[in-house]
Amino acid sequence: MQGKLALIKRQRVIQKIRQFFEQQAVLEVQTPTLLNIPTSDVYIDSISLSVNADIGMQSTQYLHTSPELEMKKLLANESGDIYQICQVFRDNEKGECNSNEFTLLEYYRLGFDIHQLMADIVNLLQELGIQDKVQQLSYAQVFNQYANIDILNTDFDALKIIASKLGLSTDFAWIEELQMLLFVHLIEPKLKNLPLCFIYDYPKSQSALAKVEYQVAHRFELYLNGVEVANGYDELQTKGEYQQVFTREIAKRKQLGRPVPQIDTPFLSKLSQPLPQCAGVAIGVSRLLAQIS
Repeated sequence: MQGKLALIKRQRVIQKIRQFFEQQAVLEVQTPTLLNIPTSDVYIDSISLSVNADIGMQSTQYLHTSPELEMKKLLANESGDIYQICQVFRDNEKGECNSNEFTLLEYYRLGFDIHQLMADIVNLLQELGIQDKVQQLSYAQVFNQYANIDILNTDFDALKIIASKLGLSTDFAWIEELQMLLFVHLIEPKLKNLPLCFIYDYPKSQSALAKVEYQVAHRFELYLNGVEVANGYDELQTKGEYQQVFTREIAKRKQLGRPVPQIDTPFLSKLSQPLPQCAGVAIGVSRLLAQIS
């Protein structure tokens, strides 16, 4: 009976998510799961598949790790606001909160910045029954408050000294890896005391596909009772910006000795005109479900 109750709970949450977006005229979409090019993300690995061998047309394809780029192709084609609930697949992911396959809710709102998107997510959470007090803290603020570290103005060598004193590894190639390690050890445990917390404006070294302004990348993560549930961005818009990020990521993968993909030129070809100003977020549905009573 417990298994059925969990299925019913999941169904009701998915229904409420769809109702929320329907009320705001956000269009549900479905994009391809099998792709020709793997992710270039330094810290995520695609799962590869050999297809069509028995019909003499063998090729390697990749299960998507996120619907992000395929959804951005739709945005570039004037889709307007869109969302998707889908299974995604990632290699080398196993742990208490990680899995090779999981359900993702991803959505994009045109004209939004990250603060408008965070407010929108709060509205969604309230529709799902999560009514906790909302706290929004910048990345710099939490490091200053909980660790007495000026994270935006502390260089790589100084962070290594701090990590060494804490007994943590300092064997990293880039500053962002050490920033993330310190966040996990010094900040995340404190977030368990904040039921609904957004951390925003990450260091530019952790920009991923978010816009950068001076020292910060305009992105955020949502924590519910200390569990990371969502990752959002003020999205890059131009072909040149994406090409620069892809090139940097591929170079890092090569330096780490990880599989090196080609640049996703089919995606770049869709950006002859910049994407509209938008903010987007990926929300882990299983992690979200675990926080709903």
